[in-house]
Amino acid sequence: MSIPTATRTPPRFWTLVGLTALPPLTLNMILPSLPVIAAEMQVSYATANLALAGYLGLTAFIQIIAGPLSDRFGRRPVVLVALAVFTLASALCYLAESFPLFLAARLMQGAIISCFAMTLAITRDTHAREAAAARIGLLSMSMAIAPMLGPMVGGVIEAVFGWRAIFLGYGLAGAVLLAICWHDLGETAARDGGGFRAMAEAFRRLLRLPRFWGFAVTMMFSTGTFFIFLAGAPLVAGQVFGLSPAMVGLAVGSVTLGFLMGSFLSARLSERAGVTRMMLSGRIVATSGVAAGLALTLALGPALPVVFVATLFVGIGNGLTMPNSHAGAMSVAPEISGSIAGITGALTVAAGGGLSWLTGAVMTPARATETWLSVLLAACLIGLAAAQWLRMDEKKATPERAA
Repeated sequence: MSIPTATRTPPRFWTLVGLTALPPLTLNMILPSLPVIAAEMQVSYATANLALAGYLGLTAFIQIIAGPLSDRFGRRPVVLVALAVFTLASALCYLAESFPLFLAARLMQGAIISCFAMTLAITRDTHAREAAAARIGLLSMSMAIAPMLGPMVGGVIEAVFGWRAIFLGYGLAGAVLLAICWHDLGETAARDGGGFRAMAEAFRRLLRLPRFWGFAVTMMFSTGTFFIFLAGAPLVAGQVFGLSPAMVGLAVGSVTLGFLMGSFLSARLSERAGVTRMMLSGRIVATSGVAAGLALTLALGPALPVVFVATLFVGIGNGLTMPNSHAGAMSVAPEISGSIAGITGALTVAAGGGLSWLTGAVMTPARATETWLSVLLAACLIGLAAAQWLRMDEKKATPERAA
């Protein structure tokens, strides 16, 4: 379903940047403060960690709900409600004196993940497929920078003003962004009045389309490599190479740096090269880097430069793949692009959690590097196979279907 140009009132690009950056900042800015929160609230660190793990798990469910709601009622009301809930929840976290109240408010903050899904849907509403991929590539750069800066900024705020100031900052950011969106964010979704029954039928048809699952599997196992990286990096960097915690953080930045580079290339090349070609290129880059790193490790033993370069290639590959896979997935059924953004977001979170658990379960200190790179390579190969199938299928498609 195409959207008439006259109905499109897209927000400014920087509004979308804010909506893209705030969810990852909300996830990880409190990381340095978890021990302090645990001590003040008189709970164990494992219990305090629910503010992170529980938040992450809830975001998968929220995306499944927010996507269909945006297709039925529009992107604007979903964004405004999400920002209002987030702002209120941040204030409650700031004021909370007991851990149950703090945790409940922290989980309420998860509403902000809706805004990330909406930026994807809004971009697809207002751009053709390849142009949407290029635009998402630019937005992905802010999504990469925010997680890098979040823990560092959060640590400084906690040290100077205390951990509650982080939630005060969240609340102020939410309120400012709510005011901006109220004035700048017009409606971009086409709503034909079909109601939830028509949407449910469209959604059922979507889940039976092999192309949707091709895009979804590519996303799941591309993003999954980042979760595998995070799950194994502390053991490899700390116990194998003896890096300090600060250096571990720097090593983690290799994937983020690569993602920035790949996203920049997506923004520049996607309109000319096409979505499936860019996805396949990204999977080839990631797979080649990890395969070479694993081969050198098996032949010569673990070496930090080899691991660093291999994971840098993972980041570059993800930056090439993810903007294009998002745009491609939403193009399978543009009339329910919000639902697609939600379900693919939930699938990637679920896959990331599963792959993270698997990585921790199979890794041992004795052969940590080899096992870690092997799991990374397996995920890269699955994503590569899905992207290759999509590319071959698109070559056989009619011009109308490939557009």
